[in-house]
Amino acid sequence: MCADTTNTSAPDTTAPDYRDTVFLPETSFAMRAGLPAREPDWLARWERLGVYDRLRETGRARAPFVLHDGPPYANGHLHIGHALNKVLKDMVVRSQQMMGKDARYVPGWDCHGLPIEWKIEEQYRAKGLDKDEVNIVDFRQECRKFAEGWIDVQRAEFKRLGITGKWDKPYLTMDYHAEAVIADEFMKFVMNGALYQGSKPVMWSPVEKTALAEAEVEYHDHTSHQVWVRFRVVAGDALFTKTPTDVVIWTTTPWTIPQNRAISFGPGIGYGLYEVIGRPAESTATIGQRVILADKLAEAVFAQAKLAGPDMLRRLCDVSADDLAALICAHPYRGIEGGAGEWDYDVPMLPGEHVTDDAGTGFVHTAPSHGDDDYQMGVKFGLKMTYNVEADGSYRADLPLFAGQHIILPDGKEGPANVSNIKALAGAGALFAKGKLKHSYPHSWRSKAPVIYRNTPQWFVAIDKPLEDGMGAHGDTIRARALTSISELVTWTPQTGRNRLHSMISARPDWVLSRQRAWGVPLTCFVKKGARPDAPDFLLRNAEVNARITAAFEAEGADVWYVEGFKERMLEGLVDPADYDQVFDVLDVWFDSGSTHAFVLRDRADGAEDGIADLYLEGTDQHRGWFHSSMLQACGTKGRAPYRGVLTHGFTLDEKGMKMSKSLGNTVAPQQVIDEYGADILRLWVAQSDYTVDLRIGKEILKGVADSYRRLRNTMRYMLGALHGFTEAERLPVAEMPELEQWVLHRLAELDAEVRAGYAAYDFQGVFQKVFTFATTDLSAFYFDVIKDTLYCDAPEAVTRRAARTVLDLLYHRLTTWLAPILVFTMEEVWLERFPGDESSVHLTDIPETPAAWRNEALGAKWAQVRQVRRVVTAALEVQRTAKVIGSSLEAAPTVHVEAPAVQAALDRVDLAQVAITSALALEHGSAPAGAFTLPDVPGVAVVFAQAEGQKCQRCWQILPDVGTHRHPGVCKRCDTVLG
Repeated sequence: MCADTTNTSAPDTTAPDYRDTVFLPETSFAMRAGLPAREPDWLARWERLGVYDRLRETGRARAPFVLHDGPPYANGHLHIGHALNKVLKDMVVRSQQMMGKDARYVPGWDCHGLPIEWKIEEQYRAKGLDKDEVNIVDFRQECRKFAEGWIDVQRAEFKRLGITGKWDKPYLTMDYHAEAVIADEFMKFVMNGALYQGSKPVMWSPVEKTALAEAEVEYHDHTSHQVWVRFRVVAGDALFTKTPTDVVIWTTTPWTIPQNRAISFGPGIGYGLYEVIGRPAESTATIGQRVILADKLAEAVFAQAKLAGPDMLRRLCDVSADDLAALICAHPYRGIEGGAGEWDYDVPMLPGEHVTDDAGTGFVHTAPSHGDDDYQMGVKFGLKMTYNVEADGSYRADLPLFAGQHIILPDGKEGPANVSNIKALAGAGALFAKGKLKHSYPHSWRSKAPVIYRNTPQWFVAIDKPLEDGMGAHGDTIRARALTSISELVTWTPQTGRNRLHSMISARPDWVLSRQRAWGVPLTCFVKKGARPDAPDFLLRNAEVNARITAAFEAEGADVWYVEGFKERMLEGLVDPADYDQVFDVLDVWFDSGSTHAFVLRDRADGAEDGIADLYLEGTDQHRGWFHSSMLQACGTKGRAPYRGVLTHGFTLDEKGMKMSKSLGNTVAPQQVIDEYGADILRLWVAQSDYTVDLRIGKEILKGVADSYRRLRNTMRYMLGALHGFTEAERLPVAEMPELEQWVLHRLAELDAEVRAGYAAYDFQGVFQKVFTFATTDLSAFYFDVIKDTLYCDAPEAVTRRAARTVLDLLYHRLTTWLAPILVFTMEEVWLERFPGDESSVHLTDIPETPAAWRNEALGAKWAQVRQVRRVVTAALEVQRTAKVIGSSLEAAPTVHVEAPAVQAALDRVDLAQVAITSALALEHGSAPAGAFTLPDVPGVAVVFAQAEGQKCQRCWQILPDVGTHRHPGVCKRCDTVLG
């Protein structure tokens, strides 16, 4: 009514000025947020208040909720993926806290490992220093200082995002206690029988000279050499020996040919014997030559050898699996000049289930030292392991023909080994065909250089060996415990995470724990000199020695392992130190982070009572990373997963869905968004996105987020203004409220249940969408619009005004707390606008309980119909406004015709003129006259327009017949009464 700000009629200047008698909204809450400049002040305020610690103190009696932080790596500024991850965690923690839990969050950092070591090595190289000539303890101290510097940088950047947590006492994997616990957790594997030293092929980085875990490997397109190689049959059925016959293999790693020990075939594959009967000039084949190939692949192989066409070859006969198993081949380098007899051994033909006829020749060149399938064949059939490749990716110095040649050079580029082998094969007459192949190939995610499979002595945890630990409630092996945990003990968000990790754990090999580096927690074990790795006494298993190591690390840190005389200190008086060697490999950093449950959840006072987190939350890549390593580690030392819930989010992409890259110039840095919009806009972007898939971000998307923020801010601003001066004395009992206000309370009760369910399910997008729609549609576009006249013009003591203001107060407390986990800064500003005390903060409050009695489904259904009728009236008046018949809805007094009895009943006891913001409104039951206005999607409701009769009230602007007939000139009866 006076709320209709579109009224274009100016007040009558001859009448008294009643502006000072209208109760207009009043607030200092600015329309423009100014977040980039103001947010740091709120951060400082929370620091001064000690909000996080105060919540811990006051929440001791509450049920705990622990989100365990997957540690970021301390080696650079934050990227947008970090921001997404930490904001999601923060929204979980804050929402759980405000729903009545004691929500604990201890941020942490991963500090050991190759990335930091690599940086220090780069600094040394720049100074002309050799890392290997520096004292290892001094080198490790340099790594520690580097990590400390970046932890301080990242901590400030995370806090700027409004992330709550125990920032003054985070966990660090390089803290002395953490290093002691990591060592102790490792020694549990020593004691329970899972640890063993094995010589088997592992992913190896020649550039970094260390083994890599699967999680440290990424796949990129790579162009490889491919060769088809002839292995001459030297024994077997006369059919294959009387006339020279070759078995042809295909490989994309020619450098592995010197390590070949067998050829594998598929028992179920169809093979044939083929004879070359024609030879083009460009082919290396000879007429009369015979080769054995998988029938399905023969045509493609011959095409590679330039032998395509019926006049080039013929198929002679089938070759059975029994025929193949009886064959013995010669290594292609047998008898090669300069070979010194290195390859003068037989190459058996072995059946392998891993062999397919999808690509290649149907035969797999088998080098047990350079591939997992090959290794398994070697174990099964007793093949000899080779040690031809050194740590830097070069052949051993005494290998004939290829001594010292690199497979991968120190700069990550291809060395000469592949080409040298191709030339040697050609010279030996064993090269059937050659080419290049572009395919996906493993690279180190740190150096970005290609990796190789290399056989080295490494330390492994056996995941299928029954453990000697008495914790078999969920299985006797690590794999069994992990699969049981995944299926029965853990809740997955989204559910696809369960299937992904289950398949990974089901198929994974034993865990390679050792790394040949310097910066990390050492493998704290000793081995018997001269003992074989499979001997029972090879590993020293002594609980007292283990306790000494743990105590030393607790007091002095892991550096003490490298101090001269440490072995003697640990073993003295228990065993003869001279009988044992000390292991100096360091642990895979995934073991560090996988052990965090022990020194954070178990050992800290603010950890979890049972050492199990309620939630682990990371990106989808952590199914093969932290989720995975934590699962394996805890199943070996706790007997189950260290978490009850796992939430995964996608990656961040640019607006076009492209992966972000500095070279493409499409990256979005968190600080860049904060500087332009403020951290709350970045947080709102997270809340508005579906984090279960990859998320897009860019300028246009952020503009849309900022627009949503402005609309929401305006809703909050109006509410604050309308509540100016509200006191408890003004509060009206719910039972005395008009129906419209009771409908709002019904909507509040509905929404409260949805918000709580959404937060419990970590559905932040759903929570925000519901609250935003309610605030902008139910409130701003409807309820606030309808009650403006009541708020501005009714008497302060009027039931209508008290009811509206009471509802606004109830709305305020719920909207502010519902949104506080998302818009941490803005809701603090909204809170302090009403409660400005020095100790006040919305983040010290809970979401208020909403009485179930407010729910009234019948009332909800009724007002849904009322609002539909209002839509028809509003649309009808807009036609008149567009035609300039009226300037304001208050100039109208339409008649509304309603046919359906149910709609008629819904309008009973509703002041439809107030709801439609007209000066008068008549309601007629039955059919409408011809020409009445209707909306197709609201059948049975029609509007006949009429202008309001009377004069305009100079206070509320309604046009009413009684204006001018009261004591106060120019006002209506209601306003005359208020004026007194």
